[in-house]
Amino acid sequence: MKITFLGAGSTVFCKNLLGDCLLSEHMNDFEIALYDIDAERLEESYILIDKLNKKYNAGKATIGKFCGVENRKAALKDSDFVVNAVQIGGYEPCTVIDFEIPKKYGLRQTIADTLGIGGIMRALRTIPVMQDFANDIEEVCPNALFLNYTNPMAILTGYMQRHTNVNTLGLCHSVQVCAKSLFETLGMEVEGYTEKIAGINHMAWLLEIKDKDGNDMYPLIKQKALEKNASGVHDNMVRLEYINNFGYYCTESSEHNAEYNPFYIKSKYPELIEKYGIPLDEYPRRCVNQINEWKEQRDNLIHGEDIQHERSREYTSRIIEAMITNKPFKFGGNVINNGLITNLPPKACVEVPCIADGVGITPTYVGELPTQLAAMNVTNVNPQLLTIEAAVSRKREDIYRAAMLDPHTAAELSIDDIKKMCDELIEAHHAAGYMLEYK
Repeated sequence: MKITFLGAGSTVFCKNLLGDCLLSEHMNDFEIALYDIDAERLEESYILIDKLNKKYNAGKATIGKFCGVENRKAALKDSDFVVNAVQIGGYEPCTVIDFEIPKKYGLRQTIADTLGIGGIMRALRTIPVMQDFANDIEEVCPNALFLNYTNPMAILTGYMQRHTNVNTLGLCHSVQVCAKSLFETLGMEVEGYTEKIAGINHMAWLLEIKDKDGNDMYPLIKQKALEKNASGVHDNMVRLEYINNFGYYCTESSEHNAEYNPFYIKSKYPELIEKYGIPLDEYPRRCVNQINEWKEQRDNLIHGEDIQHERSREYTSRIIEAMITNKPFKFGGNVINNGLITNLPPKACVEVPCIADGVGITPTYVGELPTQLAAMNVTNVNPQLLTIEAAVSRKREDIYRAAMLDPHTAAELSIDDIKKMCDELIEAHHAAGYMLEYK
């Protein structure tokens, strides 16, 4: 068995996913191929994974490192599983561009990696690279399962599933901690609960939550959510407002969801930023902090005497285990809808319960979402589908349409300013070497 990790320079994430595999009793003597275009970061990840292999797996796994586009096919050759965690354009210049140009037009963002104009631009500079990955996979490992972790999840995964022949599954971190984050916010200690989650990535809904005796927990949760938000500003207010206004909690954080709708970041109502504790420019701030902290992290992880790893909440190792042992594993995965959620578009990339086993990945049927939840999802699905259209057509008018139908962008800017902003972003990313030409 062979696992190829694209974007292995993401050292901490690489540690989590591959460290999990090295702790599995079912994956002892497998092959790991680490691939990145940054030789220094690749070497750091190689040293770390080699240490974990020796400590937790008696050195049984074979680890290779492959740097640069010219070595990508060699990294992928004969792979059974391909993990994708690339970020095209990085913090500088691309994240800076995605935040600073929209600010000139009065458009403020928090994370900008999933939706909004920042998510659209990130998708458009990433899809050509994903297509290159797909071309290589189809040639040298056509039967591999492509596990995508790169954002914007729904756009990139949806593109791969609809426009390539690569067997693609989208994976995120938010489903498995959804209920946990809710209980922590509300100060509740709950054991043995059951849950049902479905929707779209970063806006999937906690449709059911029951205690160990099968009792519906939502009546108590709704009461506590009202009380919590009335008690003062905290960092999860937006999601609790979803409960208060739409009846359900969602998977991704409040700083993310603050920019997925027209309700909270409004220039006409600047007081909402403070009222709901919305951290504008949060992602650039995180990037700067991570860059500043990386040297210390690197020294601790790579040069520390006793490297430690405990199996994380990530799904990858458990999916692989289920497929090679034929012991089913249930998880939240991103797949093309095709009627799984009946009141979302068939071409939408949806996040639904899936089963992994020896047959592969089987998504489960959900049926109808509550109407208000489907309506919220559709406002996000529309720009996702139009961004994919733009990547295929290479027409600016499709980018304009994606931006015009983004709920936050449309709530703040005129059509003329949306088009001007898109043009300026396209030119800036193209000049930086990270975007194709759009006519």
